[in-house]
Amino acid sequence: MTEKDRPWVMRTYAGHSTAEASNALYRGNLAKGQTGLSVAFDLPTQTGYDPESPLARGEVGKVGVPVPHLGEMRKLFRDIPLVEMNTSMTINAPAMWLLALYQVVAEEQNPDLTPEEVAAQLAGTTQNDIIKEYLSRGTYVFPPEHSLRLISDLIAYTVHQIPKWNPINICSYHLQEAGATPTQELAYALCTAIAVLDEVKSSGQVDDADFEKVVGRISFFVNAGVRLVEEMCKMRAFVELWDEITRERYGVEDAKMRRFRYGVQVNSLGLTEAQPENNVQRIVLEMLGVTLSKHARARAVQLPAWNEALGLPRPWDQQWSLRMQQVLAYESDLLEYDDIFDGSHVVEAKVAELVASAKDEIDRVQAMGGAIAAVESGYMKEALVSSHAARRARIESGEEVIVGVNRFETTEPSPLTADLDTAIQTADPEAERAAIASVEAWRAQRDAGEVEKALQQLAEDARSDTNLMTATLAAARAGATTGEWAGTLREVFGEFRAPTGVSGAVGVARSAGQAGEQLAAVRKRVKETGDELGGRLRLLVGKPGLDGHSNGAEQIAVRARDAGFEVIYQGIRLTPEQIVSAAVAEDVQCVGLSILSGSHMQLVPAVLDGLREQGMDVPVVVGGIIPDSDARKLLEAGVAAVYTPKDFGLTEIMGGIVDVIRRANGLS
Repeated sequence: MTEKDRPWVMRTYAGHSTAEASNALYRGNLAKGQTGLSVAFDLPTQTGYDPESPLARGEVGKVGVPVPHLGEMRKLFRDIPLVEMNTSMTINAPAMWLLALYQVVAEEQNPDLTPEEVAAQLAGTTQNDIIKEYLSRGTYVFPPEHSLRLISDLIAYTVHQIPKWNPINICSYHLQEAGATPTQELAYALCTAIAVLDEVKSSGQVDDADFEKVVGRISFFVNAGVRLVEEMCKMRAFVELWDEITRERYGVEDAKMRRFRYGVQVNSLGLTEAQPENNVQRIVLEMLGVTLSKHARARAVQLPAWNEALGLPRPWDQQWSLRMQQVLAYESDLLEYDDIFDGSHVVEAKVAELVASAKDEIDRVQAMGGAIAAVESGYMKEALVSSHAARRARIESGEEVIVGVNRFETTEPSPLTADLDTAIQTADPEAERAAIASVEAWRAQRDAGEVEKALQQLAEDARSDTNLMTATLAAARAGATTGEWAGTLREVFGEFRAPTGVSGAVGVARSAGQAGEQLAAVRKRVKETGDELGGRLRLLVGKPGLDGHSNGAEQIAVRARDAGFEVIYQGIRLTPEQIVSAAVAEDVQCVGLSILSGSHMQLVPAVLDGLREQGMDVPVVVGGIIPDSDARKLLEAGVAAVYTPKDFGLTEIMGGIVDVIRRANGLS
């Protein structure tokens, strides 16, 4: 019998509410055959805030697990032996801090071993790609140069101390979610990798003899869309380009160290709220794109669940996605063969096309000064917003078919969504209170003097060239909190607001055909309504809370501009008070709020109350992943309209906004 290849690491991306609940979920998933863990942290943890921070309001435990201190990390991995586990942690700006907590818990689990012996056994990944956060996900904290320093320090530390750890996932996943074409996904991810490797090299923390080890520990986190052939060819193009860059730019001679190592979370952008059962076959096709080609096969795969466009998946939904992987790996004959695409003229031609176009874009970015310069100038962000706008236009015109959304919309009632309120899991409403109580109890029992001493050393090291991991480990052991660690570095490094990419993005104002006629009709109504009210209509697009998923807000802003609105969009991570102040200062006719983190029931009422306190009677519309029951409550609270992923027609949404403005102003 043919000897089969070993399957990839199988994960599900999970974590919610509390460390205890997430621990139970992890142990349950491992019992079902999952072979690695993938930890989702909540937004306060991802952005370096403790749960009692005003900015954390409504966000604690929503999109992941809160880990504000070492005690919660202990609970998260209770009865899970970390020296035997392969753990992926989706964390970026505070990656160094979370790895320190993880390492200390592993040391506590193994008191008979030295810290060095424990570190040598740890295996896993910290995402740690902060550059892509400025372009897509939005959980950056510090300015680019300081973020790159944190990345470099962590890489140097792990290469010397935790040799089996992948200190960074260069993430093209989020670029595709932000609208990247395959060419942009290849080019911008590889430009990020070049920036990171150049920084490590120039830091002097790794000598030439060990630099190959740095290259060998760089991993990637990649997206796979439903265009099966193109996505598989993209992966082969990644393999070819990475081998060339590491050989020619960095002189890596060992072919094993040049290997393109990547994990995958397949595309969530294409999952639909309408007919969500279709998401199952989409996920399977996307999984095939990263597993069929042996020479470009993922090392680890995590699949979303069919209902992620509706809300938080339940354990059963995650089990379904795990079983998809297991059927492919253990029932099919895929792992018995060499690469089944070798020699295909079609594949070779497509790969060559992608490689050539990616090289051109890499050269363009490098000529600007590299990835950091292309972030700071807004070039890459504008390119992604424009690509996303073009995709949305293709969907609305019907050129790009989305089954169940813009074609084949007739459907039988689905038993999966017969009761929408139970088709998803609800985060524990007491999670925020429990997390705040946990931090208060933690601070009460620790040695405050030791914490202060450790944080002072962290600040001192941050002002020098000292690797920050030593001080970070000391702060973790002393009992510092996530917010204290990040706050100390904020005081030294400062903060940053990335370009939104909206002002320079190319929209669809010149669309032809029916879509263009529809937009022209809305533009006419926008102008007429503005004339009746005495000026151009002004729309404020706001992103309250810590949710950095700005793609939807950006597309609304671009389409509103194309429709003739004057658009005020100040980017992500605003408090309700800041949004209210902007609405008053700009004297807008409508406020649009975009929230994808599940915190709408806390943040939207805060904006409504703030507007009322200011005597500003303007309609508020809300968009996001909002269950029907919550949408009804928001409408009862005074929201004028609620839009969810099933409302894919941006021009129709613009028409709806004109309607609510006219109603609010007593116009026919």
